[in-house]
Amino acid sequence: MTLPVLLTLLLAAGPARADWTPDGAALAQLSRGQVHAEVHPDGDGVSGVVRGAVEIDASPEVVWRMITNCQTAGRMAPSVKSCRITTRDPGGRWDIREMIVRGGLMPSFRTEFRSDFTPLRVIRFHCTSGDIRYCRGEWRLEGLAGGRTRVTYENRASSPFPAPAIIARAAMRMDLADALRALRREAEAAER
Repeated sequence: MTLPVLLTLLLAAGPARADWTPDGAALAQLSRGQVHAEVHPDGDGVSGVVRGAVEIDASPEVVWRMITNCQTAGRMAPSVKSCRITTRDPGGRWDIREMIVRGGLMPSFRTEFRSDFTPLRVIRFHCTSGDIRYCRGEWRLEGLAGGRTRVTYENRASSPFPAPAIIARAAMRMDLADALRALRREAEAAER
């Protein structure tokens, strides 16, 4: 979850739906070179789920390195103050990371999460401690023709701060789109 810490800020509780894939409208956006970002409220009307996708002119290997590298977190999400791996599986199947995020108008907060890796394909993550009591989601990478990669993202999280749901969801949609554009920019630059 290196890149998406800001994507865990303000959203839902409950399990993420596995294997979300972009629908026809989202695929049309991607084919035009746009990012897709959506946020939906849960049944309680207060929380929601965030989903997004982007196509990148870089290999899955390069995109994977960008997403999993703590050192690039601040370039892709400027609100990330620090990122460090606290525990790592010697076999590379998982790690636990701590991030400190600047809250902008809100106070900074700390989150710790475990990421489980299926190399070059899936990163599943969930919060283990910190100010965000619940988060669960995943990144999926799909190799496309011509050395391109489609990245899909889904996450649900509890908010570390109280915020009106409609404002939180609008901010999350914008933050997700910005983060996916930054991932594309950084991965394409690294591919060159």
